[in-house]
Formats: sequence, C-alpha cells, structure tokens
Amino acid sequence: MPALLLDGKALAQKTEAELTERVASLYQKSGSKPILATILVGDDPASATYVKMKANACNRIGMGSLKVELPSSTSTDELLAKIDELNHNPDVHGILLQHPVPSQIDERLCFDAIDLTKDVDGVTCLGFGRMSMGEEAYGCATPKGIMRLLQAYDIAIEGRHAVVVGRSPILGKPMALMLLNENATVTICHSRTQNLQSHISQADIIVGAVGIPEFIKADWIKDGAVVVDAGYHPGGIGDVELSALHDKASAITPVPGGVGPMTINTLIYQTVESAEKALADKQ
Repeated sequence: MPALLLDGKALAQKTEAELTERVASLYQKSGSKPILATILVGDDPASATYVKMKANACNRIGMGSLKVELPSSTSTDELLAKIDELNHNPDVHGILLQHPVPSQIDERLCFDAIDLTKDVDGVTCLGFGRMSMGEEAYGCATPKGIMRLLQAYDIAIEGRHAVVVGRSPILGKPMALMLLNENATVTICHSRTQNLQSHISQADIIVGAVGIPEFIKADWIKDGAVVVDAGYHPGGIGDVELSALHDKASAITPVPGGVGPMTINTLIYQTVESAEKALADKQ
C-alpha cells in the first residue's frame, strides 16, 4: 500500500483560508490587523528571500508586516534597542529576528530580548523552557509545524517510539520535547551517534533534522514507520532517502512540499494567536 503523503503545502493553504477569516474578524472587532515585524540585519540574499516569503504569507491572509532592515555593521546594543522598540509597540504582535545575524552580534542575547508574548518564532530560552514543561508558549516554528501536520493527518503519537535525528536548538531539541509532551517515547540521535542504524530501525516515527543530504538511508527504516523529513538541499532532496520509502513507510512528508510550508504557516498562525490574545486582554 502506498505511503500516505503528509501534504504540508495543502494544509498550509487550508489554514491560510481559516486565518484570513480570523484576521478579518480581528479587524472588525479592533479596527486593526495583526502585524508581524521581521528584522533583517545585513544583506544575506538567502535571508532576504526568507523574509520576503514571510511577508508574502502575511499579505495573503490580510495581515500586516513590518520589515526592519539594519546594516551589517549593526551592534548588539543597536539591535537590542530596536527589539525593545518593537516589544513596546502595541501594533506589533509578532517579532521575527532572521537568523543568522552578523558575527559581531550576540544572537542569543538578542533572541532572548524578544517579549515572550511576541515570540511567535519560538526562539527564546524562556519560551523553550515553558514549552518543555508543558506550559503555554509559542513553539519553534518548524517543529510546531510538524506537530500540526501530524495532528492534521491523525497520526498516532502517544505510546509510539519516535527517533529524532538532529539536536539543533530550534529544531531537533524542541521536536523531541514536543513529541515527549504528546506521550511518545523519544530517542534523540545526531551525526555522531554510534549504532545510528540500530536506533532508527526501532522507530515508529522518524524525524530527519540533521542537515545532511540523504543521511538517513531507506533500508534503516522499518516497514510501516512514519517518516518526517525536515531537511531541504539543492535538487529537492532532504535528510532522508525518501525515494525507496513510498511503498515501505506508512506515511511520509514530501520534499519539497511537506515540512517547509508548515514553518512559515506556523509563524503567521502564532502571530494571529498573539493578536487574538492581546485583544482579549484589552477587553
């Protein structure tokens, strides 16, 4: 039986239709629209492309976007001052600091300066800590998008063995904790894990988030596993050898069109949530 395709692009489009209605409702109630502020420091072309994609997603649902561009010579203090300004702007409901920033900037300090109520990309240590404890917080956009994708397709998580390959602070680590919070049994692996194949072969759910093209081989994965590929590399390939899994796995995310669309979708989804909470707090 062919694997179920977990179509992130289709889910993102469906969610955008729902978000458009929620944005319109917010405008009727408050006379204003949610605004996502994006901060781009320097002139990295890939980062500029990502920021543009996020602004386009905001526009599609009728939401506002505020683009803040700072020169590559910007200091940590100057960036902190800009973040503080946005934290205190009541019209801004979400703040995104585009990674990476120039090397002279203390990126972690700047991420953690973002107000928790506006941390819609889930990058603060406080937000990560609250999420890990099962408290209310906005999740890191990519792992949260993966969880939304699994839930939309009714993929069972509770009691299943999930193996996450990758340990980055914005993907692998939060992914593992989100799965754990949903009662999965979780193993975290990475590029230096010994006997990696043995760990992966036991997985009911495998998340490839190691950042190496086709690092995870199809013959390591057991029949009927759910395969989530969070990687993207030139040529439209991910971190998993997906081509041989269409008749082996029970469900897979395509590359592209699986995890990627859910990342930006989750960012705007959480910005709308932030605006709704801000309006409720006023009333």
